[in-house]
Amino acid sequence: MSEIITVMKWPLIACLLLPGILVYLGLHIVRREVIFVDLALAQVASLGACVSLLLGHDAADTQTYLWSFGFTLIGAAIFALTRMRNHSRVPQEALIGIIYVVAAAAGILLLSRTAEGNEQLRRTLIGDVLLVSPHEVLKTFGIYLVIGIVHFIFRKKFMMISFEPERAEAEGLAVRWWDFLFYSLFGLVVTSFVQIGGVLLVFSYLIVPAVCANLLVNRIAALLALGWLIATGAGVLGLYAAYRFDLPTGAAIICMLGASLLLSGIAAVFLKKKK
Repeated sequence: MSEIITVMKWPLIACLLLPGILVYLGLHIVRREVIFVDLALAQVASLGACVSLLLGHDAADTQTYLWSFGFTLIGAAIFALTRMRNHSRVPQEALIGIIYVVAAAAGILLLSRTAEGNEQLRRTLIGDVLLVSPHEVLKTFGIYLVIGIVHFIFRKKFMMISFEPERAEAEGLAVRWWDFLFYSLFGLVVTSFVQIGGVLLVFSYLIVPAVCANLLVNRIAALLALGWLIATGAGVLGLYAAYRFDLPTGAAIICMLGASLLLSGIAAVFLKKKK
């Protein structure tokens, strides 16, 4: 028992503290119907880290973090500028997919020039929550706390541009500016978590709990509460499975989130029949 506590203490704390803001942002992304924007931003952040590694910096260096966030800001600007344009023949989701693919390919090319390219690529995709340090957890939680405060202060504007974009435009809100701020803060969250959990885990934590919650409840408070419970439960069960059966931690959590989605879908069907 003491060995489990020693090994799993900080990974467990990370799974309890960090997914909360991911669930909240995931609700925004699902409502905006740009599901893969988080995956694309995560990959762009990863590309920035690849550039830093190629320049000789370590993955844990401050320079690597700054490179990741700098690339993420570029992605945020692109998404903010293209979101509100009504190009029926070129939907924004197509641009998001192109950015993801190009960033992923560029990252592979850059990592092929480093000595530990294959290992770095694996960490970029699935991370390793089991090896997270207390410093990483507390630093990331501090960043998320500040971002959460900003979102709370400007919650009405952020909610309006995500849930009522037509009303935001009608009221003269500077939609592109608020969109850029949203994506910049979103990118900062993604950049921080990619270094811990990898691209795939970021995507799963952002989208799966939000989709599960939307299948079962409607009110914002209920969406947040249920999404957080699903994210927390899947994280804890995934960590236990990874430790018990010697599995990759990130992949185990993602599979638990997938199972949660399946159960939520089944529950939604039964609830619909009862109405």
